[in-house]
Amino acid sequence: MKLIKVGEGTPYPAPHHYNFWSINKLNPDNISKRIHISISHFLPGGGAEMSDSPLERVYFCIEGRITVKGQTEEFQLDPGDMIYIAAGEDRSLQVSNTKPATILVIMTKPE
Repeated sequence: MKLIKVGEGTPYPAPHHYNFWSINKLNPDNISKRIHISISHFLPGGGAEMSDSPLERVYFCIEGRITVKGQTEEFQLDPGDMIYIAAGEDRSLQVSNTKPATILVIMTKPE
């Protein structure tokens, strides 16, 4: 077991993201072999450009509203909503209003 307290974590720059601040809480380099967990805070107008990743991911909306777009779909995440994104699937993010948004990001490395 490993307890990760509220103040623990390392800020990191996520590729293709803007107007945000992210804290890496758990990653394959420091504790887990496959799981990466972070908390991302987005300012109004913040988000991430359309891109894909070799990692599976789940976005869980903690606060605010985030729009998640794929190639043909678009979803609004409100607090308590989450979305699964398969490895290799394109997606973009955008804060949907004038309030900041916070999401919990869970990613897994392939075996």
